[in-house]
Amino acid sequence: MITKPKVKKFRIRRSALSVFGSSRSEPEAPVAAPPAPAPDAAAKKPAPRRAAPDPDALLFADGAEDDGFGTQKFPTAGRSGEVTSAEEVAADADIEAIRREGLTGRQLRTARRVAQRNGIEATSDLDAVRLLRQKGIDPFQRASMLELVVSDTQDRLPAEREQRDSLPQTVKAAPAPSTEVKAEESRMRDIMRIQHELARRRRRRMMLLVARLTFFVLLPTFLAGYYYYRIATPFYAAKAAFVINKSDGGGAASPLAGLFSGTQFANSQDSITVQAYLTSRDAMDRLDRDEGFRAVFSAPGIDPLQRLDPGATNEAAYRLYKRNVKIGYDPSEGIVKVEVATPDPEKSVAFTKALISYAEEQVDHMTLRMRDDQMKGARESYQDAEQKLQEANAKVVALQQQYSVLSSDVEVSLITAQIQALNAELNKDILDLQQMQSQSDPTQARIDPLKQRIGLIQQQIADLRARLTKNDGTGESLALIQSQLTAAQAEVQTRTAMLAQSLQALEAARVAANQQTRYLSVGVQPVAPDEPTYPEAFENTIVAFLLFAGLYLMLSMTASILREQVSA
Repeated sequence: MITKPKVKKFRIRRSALSVFGSSRSEPEAPVAAPPAPAPDAAAKKPAPRRAAPDPDALLFADGAEDDGFGTQKFPTAGRSGEVTSAEEVAADADIEAIRREGLTGRQLRTARRVAQRNGIEATSDLDAVRLLRQKGIDPFQRASMLELVVSDTQDRLPAEREQRDSLPQTVKAAPAPSTEVKAEESRMRDIMRIQHELARRRRRRMMLLVARLTFFVLLPTFLAGYYYYRIATPFYAAKAAFVINKSDGGGAASPLAGLFSGTQFANSQDSITVQAYLTSRDAMDRLDRDEGFRAVFSAPGIDPLQRLDPGATNEAAYRLYKRNVKIGYDPSEGIVKVEVATPDPEKSVAFTKALISYAEEQVDHMTLRMRDDQMKGARESYQDAEQKLQEANAKVVALQQQYSVLSSDVEVSLITAQIQALNAELNKDILDLQQMQSQSDPTQARIDPLKQRIGLIQQQIADLRARLTKNDGTGESLALIQSQLTAAQAEVQTRTAMLAQSLQALEAARVAANQQTRYLSVGVQPVAPDEPTYPEAFENTIVAFLLFAGLYLMLSMTASILREQVSA
């Protein structure tokens, strides 16, 4: 941007007479310094020059004093120069007034582009504003700015654009302002017109803002409040609270289990599981089968926004169920809170009690399988040990009956005693026989029976010994009977010990199963309310107002940003 050079104006006065009085000083005409040349100065017409006044005329004007030389003339060397025209002076005054308006740089650049579009050659941005106003064009109107945006998007050659935007350019002489209207009055009139235009624009924008706020914020808020106060069906909410406790059985299985036992962390998983079940479709279907959930919310007395159609889908019923049945779990206290809202307070209480019973059954079902699994193994092990012990006892009895032996040890001891007694008699008879044979004339009649007796005793002893070790054809050997009875009796002892261990394991499993038992304790019983709980008309109306106001603010900011991008 190139501004027009300023011309310093000065006036030359006549100097005083010389001290020596030899000559008079020549008067000097008003001159002005020549302006800086422009690139196309040949096309610019020079300003008209004012003729220099006659020094003698100035000297001998009316009232002038005589200097003593009479009418004698002396040669003078006058000075000549260019004088600023009235058009330039008026243009400078207008530019100065425009500068005092405090226009922004963006407005000045916009005025320059509007001047270029209208074919006005200006030396500066302020001069562009002045020339546009002289032609009756307001460079700051929205229509002019939009035309400027459209014109910038047209296909123009880069060379032509640079040629039009290049500075400095040829300045066309503006017509002289009318002498009838003063520049100050014209400027004040323009300022007043601009102020009136700005005030009219502000009023129009304020009215549009009020209309938009009324249509987009106040009207929807009024409709929402009218619905909540006049149309919405009152709902009665029944509230209850329960906690899931763990059985305080035997000692904890681990130090960590004993640390968390009795706290809300010990049953938080069960509480969360119960919460998930009560908010599931299974609980809704069960409540519908038991208490008629769909029928209650399909009554014709409910407003259309909250009424469930008789032929509604399961998903629609489930959305209504989640909106009116609220299940919350507080992990800091371990309490599960239930709130059920229905158009009938008695139905609210019935629904709440039904949900609590469902939660209790769910808790029992969750721990039942764990307890059954723990008890099942121990019970089966005990039953198996008991059966095996019975079989071992039956085997021992069968062996005793088969061999007619009560105890192999007793039989062995009896046979051993018999053998000992026979050995003692055999030794006595042998001694008697030797004594008889040692006589000089033994009696044969006494020796033969004694020998026969000794042979019988030896045979008896051999039979008894054979009965202990081998089968002689009359029955099983006592050694075999003793081994079978001993094995059977050992198996009975083993099965007895195993049965005792199984019984101990069964008792331990029963204790562990009792520890896994959960109990649902209801802390707050549901009570039928006597006043409607919902809708909360005032709170919901305020929320609707804030919601619509936020949406309007977001949309208006988005529209403002888009307009700014388009007009930039």
